[in-house]
Amino acid sequence: MAAAAADLAISVWLLVAAAAVAAGSPATLTLERAFPTNHGVELNQLRARDELRHRRMLQSSNGVVDFSVQGTYDPFQVGLYFTKVQLGTPPVEFNVQIDTGSDVLWVSCNSCSGCPQTSGLQIQLNFFDPGSSSTSSLIACSDQRCSSGIQSSDASCSSQNNRCSYTFQYGDGSGTSGYYVSDMMHLNTIFEGSVTTNSTAPVVFGCSNQQTGDLTKSDRAVDGIFGFGQQELSVISQLSSQGIAPRVFSHCLKGDSSGGGILVLGEIVEPNIVYSSLVPSQPHYNLNLQSISVNGQTLQIDSSVFATSNNRGTIVDSGTTLAYLAEEAYDPFVNAITATIPQSVRTVVSKGNQCYLITTSVTDVFPQVSLNFAGGASMLLRPQDYLIQQNSIGGAAVWCIGFQKIQGQGVTILGDLVLKDKIVVYDLAGQRIGWVNYDCSLSVNVSASTGTGRSEFVNAGELGGSISLRDGLQLTKTGFLAFFVHLTLIYCLGFL
Repeated sequence: MAAAAADLAISVWLLVAAAAVAAGSPATLTLERAFPTNHGVELNQLRARDELRHRRMLQSSNGVVDFSVQGTYDPFQVGLYFTKVQLGTPPVEFNVQIDTGSDVLWVSCNSCSGCPQTSGLQIQLNFFDPGSSSTSSLIACSDQRCSSGIQSSDASCSSQNNRCSYTFQYGDGSGTSGYYVSDMMHLNTIFEGSVTTNSTAPVVFGCSNQQTGDLTKSDRAVDGIFGFGQQELSVISQLSSQGIAPRVFSHCLKGDSSGGGILVLGEIVEPNIVYSSLVPSQPHYNLNLQSISVNGQTLQIDSSVFATSNNRGTIVDSGTTLAYLAEEAYDPFVNAITATIPQSVRTVVSKGNQCYLITTSVTDVFPQVSLNFAGGASMLLRPQDYLIQQNSIGGAAVWCIGFQKIQGQGVTILGDLVLKDKIVVYDLAGQRIGWVNYDCSLSVNVSASTGTGRSEFVNAGELGGSISLRDGLQLTKTGFLAFFVHLTLIYCLGFL
């Protein structure tokens, strides 16, 4: 998925926390974010990659490790999030993509056909062998967990072998198939400043024995996909049903040159967060967007344009690089932005994208945008949240509208372009999503949805060596499931 330029990487350690474990201690995993090193990516290529991402939205360690920082910042970020998980007995480590558009955790198995053997992300690829794990067991068709997966289209059954299976096929022609196993997930634990390593939880996950299409490419290959969806086979649902984690997760993605951020199995607590209810009975994180305002003026767009139906609606997806507007809303949005800027700003169209030549700060030129949702919750966007800087021409910076439209489609997708520099809380128990603009390089308070007690703190991006937990992350006295996040970022920059 990426052509190599210089191998650039920024490694940042983050801490993520979530709910109380049964033993009273929180658990940790390492999470990485990686971007290819293509330095010739244009907006149409970004759109193409996002389209592949959209087709993938399925409807149906003993302490803190500090990595040296290398590389440079490029504003065109195209890539994926992935985390390290340990599965089986003895444990084997797998790098799996974090995906809010699907439900299931699956990894490549030793019998996999078409699985890549190497990765351009400079990670070692591993293969799960059920026969080599003393705690592994197959999921039969008669298992209630399989029945739940069948109801959500995450599983199927064959009368030939009584084995609970899955087949995920994507619109770009790629896909994976395999069968479900149950095995132990190993979780490092943190409690009141100390780290232990003996927490485990049984989870059901997919064992992929066939992959096709884009999944077979080695340039961005990982060991599998970690679905963060809402259905019963998602790891979030499984851990919640065992009393290990709450049905809520949060993130705060840094938009500055250092990158990184925080991903939490739990709730980031901030008093100014506003919430809007999720549209019920949807496979994705759909919200009811009602209107868009530019410079305080509501655009004349029929609210039915944003209403949720089979091929319409507004989806919050941190796996999408850009942002997408329903086709009927796109031109009114771009026209309103252009109408508010001074006539001295030169406008240009590059490969179908509306761009502007700026010699001053974009915040001095461009208006604030407000996305207005049901329940009175508005998402305020700075110019940097809907514009992308490409290159410079004659001393002027070229900024282009980062919002795109999918021809012939009525879907609106809020990706990283608008989600960065915000705390975003996915409250599955309350069936709502909350957000607030926030400097994600600062400390955040994290708690379980029902927890209270003493506080511990860790600042995003400052984990390393010996760190006192009193500097950033809030823990309840019962403890939290936590992710220590190691984000490796390799960026892409596109030029006109």
